[in-house]
Formats: sequence, C-alpha cells, structure tokens
Amino acid sequence: MGAGELTHGGASTAVDERDLPAGTVVLPTGRISAAKMYEPAGPVGPFNAVQLARLDEALTLATRETGLDFSVYLGELGEDSRAAAERLHASIGEGATDAVLIAVSPGERVVEVVTGERAFHRLPDRGAKLAVMSMVASFKEGDLVGGLVSGLRMMTDQAGPAPKN
Repeated sequence: MGAGELTHGGASTAVDERDLPAGTVVLPTGRISAAKMYEPAGPVGPFNAVQLARLDEALTLATRETGLDFSVYLGELGEDSRAAAERLHASIGEGATDAVLIAVSPGERVVEVVTGERAFHRLPDRGAKLAVMSMVASFKEGDLVGGLVSGLRMMTDQAGPAPKN
C-alpha cells in the first residue's frame, strides 16, 4: 500500500532521492511515493488471542462434559444486574432450559450466574455460589480469564457428566 506527497515548485525544488527514507521514491511527476508497512488492527476487547483460546477451550470442555450449554457475557448489566442477566439468558431461546450463563460486569463489580430449569437441577445455587467466590478472588487479582476458567471448571465438576439416556 502506498501513500505520497506532491512536491511543489517543479524542478527548482528538486528532492535528492538519497535524502529520502528507505521505500520512498520521487516519481517523474514530482510526486513522492512511500511504501509503508500495513499493520492490521488487533482485536479490540479485554482479551488477547491466547486468553480467548483458553476461554473458548474451557467453555467447550464444560459443555461437552456436562451436556449443559455454558456461555459467558462480559459487559455492563445496569442497575438491576439480575434482571439483565435473566434477559440475556432468556435470549438464548429454546435451549435456555439446559443453559448456564455467567454474566460479568467488571466495571460494576458484579457477577451473576443464571441457570435454566433443567440446568438448575444439576448445578444448584450452592455450587454456583462457590464458583462465583472463586472467580471473584481471581478477578480481584486482575486475572479475568483465569477466574472465568476456574469458575467454569468448578461448575463443570458440580454439574457432573451428562446423563446417559
């Protein structure tokens, strides 16, 4: 990808190409063309690629081992964080009965866990609360991904393996 500047004044203000940085040339029209390295924008968000991979693996393993659909929401929940988390959980649709949502709002210092009707029988409030306490301890140390991964593992252990039909 190139960018350039137009030199002014014609031949009387000629530019010595030896004074130009590498990758720059003066075209016959007097325009200076400079090659610049293209640097794509990195991912925008709180996690880098390695952290996203860790979180994705933890979510996949939790879902695979328990048969429950685990998901994580990271963002503002508002004043009534529980109602907001329940709306997010309901937006899952028909699969919400077997779903577990972990909603985290770091700026508001709130963690909500919402379980569907069938998921609740396998992951009762007590188990979810223990996982939340573990997550909060990691969050306080600045380890958002570690807390989420640890919480997912604890909830996976609490829920146990998927029942055989």
